[in-house]
Amino acid sequence: MQVRTLLAGSAMLAMLAGCAAAPTDAPSTADDVVAGEAHYQGTLPCRNCAGIDIDVRLKGDEQATPEERTFTLDASYLEHPQNPPDENYAGQWEVLSGTAADPDATVYELTPQGDGQIYYFLRVDERTLELIDPERRRFQNNEMLQLQRQ
Repeated sequence: MQVRTLLAGSAMLAMLAGCAAAPTDAPSTADDVVAGEAHYQGTLPCRNCAGIDIDVRLKGDEQATPEERTFTLDASYLEHPQNPPDENYAGQWEVLSGTAADPDATVYELTPQGDGQIYYFLRVDERTLELIDPERRRFQNNEMLQLQRQ
């Protein structure tokens, strides 16, 4: 199964389903900032399983050149009846300005190398990214689609 299919279905079901993002109390450290890497994790809702654990690592920062901004995205399916393998993507990320509701918002566009869907994450605050749609709109029950910085 492709992450894009499950994420699209999960986002639609987020309005109806009841899986919450996994909370964390781990603060970001000065080492993360110095290294130019941000690490986010959460559990997104899943139609056919207990959830999708998502792990995103952004390397570089918003001021870095596009070539210096890379990412990895790892997805693991929890208690899925078909037991699909974990999915791993890597590529470049870009900083976009504005959403449909907030022209000043910051959005990260993650473009995998090779096959794969482009992902859009709204920077809610310094510790939170939220999966949004390609039109840069937030979903209802958007708190279920959030990743927390580790």
